[in-house]
Amino acid sequence: MSTDNATIASANANGNGNGNGNGEQPCGAVLVCGAGVAGIQASLDLSAAGFRVYLVEESPTIGGNMARLDKTFPTGDCATCIISPKLVECMRELNIETITMADVVALEGEAGNFRAEIRKRPRSVDANKCTGCGDCWEHCPVYSVPEVPEPFHPLEPLDEAESTALDEIVERHRDDPGAMMPVLQEISEVHGYLPRRIVEHAACRMEVPLADVLRVASFYDEFRMQPGGRHVVEVCNGTSCHAKGGVALLAKLQQHLGISPGETDPQRRFTLRTVRCLGLCGLSPAMKVDGRGFAEVDLDKVPEILEQFA
Repeated sequence: MSTDNATIASANANGNGNGNGNGEQPCGAVLVCGAGVAGIQASLDLSAAGFRVYLVEESPTIGGNMARLDKTFPTGDCATCIISPKLVECMRELNIETITMADVVALEGEAGNFRAEIRKRPRSVDANKCTGCGDCWEHCPVYSVPEVPEPFHPLEPLDEAESTALDEIVERHRDDPGAMMPVLQEISEVHGYLPRRIVEHAACRMEVPLADVLRVASFYDEFRMQPGGRHVVEVCNGTSCHAKGGVALLAKLQQHLGISPGETDPQRRFTLRTVRCLGLCGLSPAMKVDGRGFAEVDLDKVPEILEQFA
């Protein structure tokens, strides 16, 4: 497929009626190079001001690096939630022409009276018919040769008792639509945490990628990948508890137990953890021990509370 060349003229083609199109006066067309979040916002602002905008991007998609992020600093807001409305608005705006997989190869003239030559690289697909299914990638004989990864094999074998118990757990939830969560919950109940070798064998028997299982196991606070204590102490680190003494409560527990968040004491009696919220915002500061909540905790009562779980 050959490469297309397009010419964008700011004076020789009337963009929105602001000029006469005879090459003597500005016509109101603007060229924006780079379709990151700054380029998209600039294009939207210029379009709202009445300019015809040509948005040129060298990559196949718009959004730039922000579209690849999960969270944004310092607020922790979802990057996709912030940029998605701008992407949709940019693609639907009739006054913005988006040109992807393109490079500016020549630029002549001056501001308000310029001519830009754009070279578009071939996509090898019809963008108007593309649904993003990926079939073209799998069958393309030139650019991509798909390789089927080797099947994953657990690194350590299980003994007979462990293998039998795991088979029973997996088989019990075989027909469940979301079998992964209950399987991991039962493994956690039996062992007190999720042993890596058990998780590897569970992934193979559920016929799901190990990465998917580890993603779920690492996301939920109820799962631990390392052995913990007999009792789990959870301290709320939410906004309300943080403002009303949560930091002091955590410091008191660290001093009394001699461990930091995420650690277990040498006697394997307590595991200390911090959580985002315990649902006791009106009774801050709050903590839980083995799921039992303690609200408006007095720091002097911390040793007394822990002694209840000897």
